[in-house]
Amino acid sequence: MPDAFAQLIPDARRFLAGLQQNNSREWFNDHKEQYETQLKAPALLLLDEVAQAISKRSGAKVSTKLFRPQRDVRFSKDKTPYNTHLHMMWTVNGAGCALFFGIAPDYCTAGGGLMSFSPQQTTRWREALDGAWGDEASALLGVLALGGFPAKEPELKRVPSPYGKAHPHGPQLRRKSLTLWHEMTKQEQAAPMAALMSAHLTLSPLFAMLDDALSE
Repeated sequence: MPDAFAQLIPDARRFLAGLQQNNSREWFNDHKEQYETQLKAPALLLLDEVAQAISKRSGAKVSTKLFRPQRDVRFSKDKTPYNTHLHMMWTVNGAGCALFFGIAPDYCTAGGGLMSFSPQQTTRWREALDGAWGDEASALLGVLALGGFPAKEPELKRVPSPYGKAHPHGPQLRRKSLTLWHEMTKQEQAAPMAALMSAHLTLSPLFAMLDDALSE
């Protein structure tokens, strides 16, 4: 059965490639109807359908977000007005874990995790890693990486105090966030709804692990 959203990725890439070459308010306004009908409308529908499917599968309340095309240029040297990507997010639990979907001229990715730990979550993350839970977390991240969902590199260059340099989970202690990413194959891109539900199923152990460790 054809995926109802099969045209979203090629349409989005075509629009975003044009925007990349003509990143101006004039060009965007001239092509706004194309953005509204070929990107925004199907993206909002995809957000809703995936959210309903996740809720049905997990019983969780899911919130959604379509990231706006306008860039915040207030504190940036780069004053180009628009992002040249289409990003979506489904928040799936109390810890703030989310499923991600990103389309750009040069990538199409599914991912999941937490974009940023709060100060309290950072403390809980480190305390959990310092105990027996750390072995389970590192093992799960290794399995997910082998399955095509490697984690983004840690942000900190050094293991934070009071943990030693030789700590068995040093790389994970250096994190201020945890996100895993998968570059979607051509076959997956032809069926984004199915690919996203597959990604959610693959990442569900990660979401449960983070919810257990980081929720209040």
